[in-house]
Amino acid sequence: MITLKPEKGYLLIAEPSIIGDMSFNRSIILLADHGDEGSIGFILNKPLQYKLKDLITDTDANFKIYNGGPVEQDNLYFIHKVPDLIPDSIEISLGIYWGGDFEVVLDLINNNKLKPSDIKFFLGYSGWEPNQLDMELQSNSWVVSMNMYKNGIIEKSYDNFFWKEKMLELGGDYSIWSNAPENPSYN
Repeated sequence: MITLKPEKGYLLIAEPSIIGDMSFNRSIILLADHGDEGSIGFILNKPLQYKLKDLITDTDANFKIYNGGPVEQDNLYFIHKVPDLIPDSIEISLGIYWGGDFEVVLDLINNNKLKPSDIKFFLGYSGWEPNQLDMELQSNSWVVSMNMYKNGIIEKSYDNFFWKEKMLELGGDYSIWSNAPENPSYN
């Protein structure tokens, strides 16, 4: 298997070795930024019980909220694929954008001009100090994968099956882990 180095827009797939880690067990993270100053990403496959209307009083939208990671979980973040509609967006890669003018986002949602397939919301983010992610990669905590979904990653179904799907794609010993229970003590 070819080992990839992390880059903006790539995916981090939690290795089975971090099972039991409450934050990252079976996580798939989209790297929104990666460089000399550290890395930032959002967990794609950990939906929370909240909807946007539960957190923002100025809307009645039922957009799902995801656990983006353990850092700043009292802040709402978003990725999207409509930079032409949302000013001040930052391109991640492959037609995926991060952030932008939230007041405009709310207006677009309230006027039915944004669909859940256009945008994904997160409470918190996943962050790494300089060299921290490299050390975690050396200790086999993550597998780096290219994002073959491009901006379709925003509308991809996100549940534990996404992690299982990635384990099967990796093949070899990873295939065995695709059918393991989420908590090995349940076995």
